Amino acid sequence: MSSRRARDLGLGRFWGPCGPHNAITDVPGVRVGHATLIRGDGPIVAGRGPVRTGVTVILPRPEPVWRHPVFAGCHRLNGNGELTGLEWVRESGMLSTTIGLTNTHSVGVVRDALVALQAAEHAPGDDFWALPVVGETWDGRLNDVNGQHVRAGHVRAAVEAATGGPVAEGNVGGGTGMICHGFKGGIGTASRVVGDEQGSYTVGILVQANHGRRDRFTVEGVPVGRVLGPEEVPLPQRGAGRSVPDGAGSIIGIIATDAPLLPHQCARLAQRAGLGIARLGAVGDHSSGDLFLAFATGNTSLPGDHSPLAEPLTTVTMLPDARISPLYAAVVDATEEAVLNALLAAETMTGRDGVTAHALPADRLLGLLP
Repeated sequence: MSSRRARDLGLGRFWGPCGPHNAITDVPGVRVGHATLIRGDGPIVAGRGPVRTGVTVILPRPEPVWRHPVFAGCHRLNGNGELTGLEWVRESGMLSTTIGLTNTHSVGVVRDALVALQAAEHAPGDDFWALPVVGETWDGRLNDVNGQHVRAGHVRAAVEAATGGPVAEGNVGGGTGMICHGFKGGIGTASRVVGDEQGSYTVGILVQANHGRRDRFTVEGVPVGRVLGPEEVPLPQRGAGRSVPDGAGSIIGIIATDAPLLPHQCARLAQRAGLGIARLGAVGDHSSGDLFLAFATGNTSLPGDHSPLAEPLTTVTMLPDARISPLYAAVVDATEEAVLNALLAAETMTGRDGVTAHALPADRLLGLLP
């Protein structure tokens, strides 16, 4: 795990307090696991590499979430992307699966592997179904994305590796081959603790950052991307006639909180992630898939579809809307910080056809800020 994180470098002087690991895992019970695939160099050979990809999983509860779901909601800033299972999240207001993040052309295998893992928890004759939530961003500038190198075994390895505590960031898991604002991007996370005399709650977010134009990149109000232009930090290009437009990418954001929120409140929380990426200059370009999911673990006894009800009614609790605004601010701040953490943790990477995505130079960045 990189020691280069935004808060450690003195950024975000007015950000609120974070949890002990400044990560989505500060929400009790949430775990994160990665499987990272890096092999081969030189010209692309379809189906063989070079490979710069992986898978990241988020487990919302210590126990299988399909037995005790969590309330959830989602938001689409721009829809040129995929986060599977959202129709059922919208319809039911619940999340009942492990979440997976990977590259665009490996969504299917990750989804199928999560179904298989969930099916293994049931007897062969059970009437069982699952609609896993799996998000993607496109890593084809560095990775042989059409080779579909992520396999079911990698998903199982990520699930088995999932843990609480510090979360590896940058060139790991689903973020391995990603590019953000023209720099090397990837996985980033952050958290906030908010509260008053009536109680406190934790909000955490994990992003897979593969979005944004260089010339719009802004940090603490400074147009950093215009100063750190291609003449100083080259953009990752494939050569004459084969370049991908700057800003052609996406971001997936997964938000967790231990506040007792209902589904419509989770959807409102998910909306605020868009304000966090906007602070850094993202606008949701046409070719960007900017999709956000929020889940709340504050209600601990919600029955799943495969759990027979012992009682005819289930009691839930709800944070009054009059107290929810501090959680909105927490999501905005934490999203901004998570993207910066992804950029600062990421290291320069050369992938297919010699394309290089350069890391955001931390010292140069700090020198540009007041």
